[in-house]
Amino acid sequence: MRFQGTARLDKRTKDLVKRLGRNDIAIIDHTDMDRVSAEGLLESGVEVVVNVARSISGTYPNLGPLILVRGGVRLIDEVGPEIFELLADGDEVEIVEGDIFKSGRLIASGTRMTTDAVEAAMEDAKEGLDQQLESFARNTLEYMAKEKALLTDGVSAPATKTLIAGRHALVVVRGYDYKEDLRTLAPYIREVRPVLIGVDGGADAIREFGFKPDIIIGDMDSVSDAVLSSGAELIVHAYADGRAPGEERLRELGLTGVSWAMAGTSEDLALLLAYEAGAELIVAVGTHANLIEHLDKGRKGMASTFLVRLKVGPRLVDAKGVNNLYRASVKPTQLVVLVAAALTVVTTAIVISPQARSLVALILLKLRATIGI
Repeated sequence: MRFQGTARLDKRTKDLVKRLGRNDIAIIDHTDMDRVSAEGLLESGVEVVVNVARSISGTYPNLGPLILVRGGVRLIDEVGPEIFELLADGDEVEIVEGDIFKSGRLIASGTRMTTDAVEAAMEDAKEGLDQQLESFARNTLEYMAKEKALLTDGVSAPATKTLIAGRHALVVVRGYDYKEDLRTLAPYIREVRPVLIGVDGGADAIREFGFKPDIIIGDMDSVSDAVLSSGAELIVHAYADGRAPGEERLRELGLTGVSWAMAGTSEDLALLLAYEAGAELIVAVGTHANLIEHLDKGRKGMASTFLVRLKVGPRLVDAKGVNNLYRASVKPTQLVVLVAAALTVVTTAIVISPQARSLVALILLKLRATIGI
């Protein structure tokens, strides 16, 4: 394998993908590359990714490397951190198998990760998954005792100018399948007009699909300047001691926001905000709810997520995977039966609960999107 291109360097993969092109060589420092980051690299059109660290360390079977190599991207691992000192952004480099050359001089070497190599590493990593699950559960239980106030005490959520009470709220996070699910929910957004809450980069996803976020919440490190300046209300997630690094980003852009100091993740805060403000229904897209997703984010437990979901559960509809609810093409002869069945389900749902009606509505929206009406 031989490839010449322009080096693009950044130790934060999610920042680097925003400025990558087809002729670039992505140079990252990303141990256990997660699925969302890999999908971002793949969508950028980049053909070669050079990783300072191990893309799959064996801690757990992360999907990122497999997504890259199956997508045709050439992945080189463990070239060493020195490459960030030897190369500058924009340098022209040549890749030959696992070797990196600048001006004809070898400056670093790594391991070319083939599909077979990645699959073998994933199989090895699966052996330690039970241990990871045990450690994850133990940490979760330990922190639940410290963070139980999220469930038992009242939460002092900041007041918002956007009216949330009595409305639906759609919380968007850059998690698994968030783009596909958001695309499926587009008819729901247009018809119901829920309050749109973007969690960090989730705000850019909302804008990407032609909508405008009403509220952006998070540490503000992965939201574009344009979306931050779009007029949305800004809520900066602060540490429990009151420090809020995201405020500096806002000051640099001449923007102001409200700080909210609380334990938990930014997506936890977004769900709590909608709940405490009186949202009738909370629809979540891209949120993290299982072991692999939390390990992808580098989290050692999910105490706050567990507690928050216990609290907001009666109003929460998790739309994760809604794009998979119906995939087959609908034949004209089947359409009448499907519509009749759907009407029967809707009629039944009306007498059951508001949450059931909302879930059925999501299914019907997917059906409508599939058949193009």
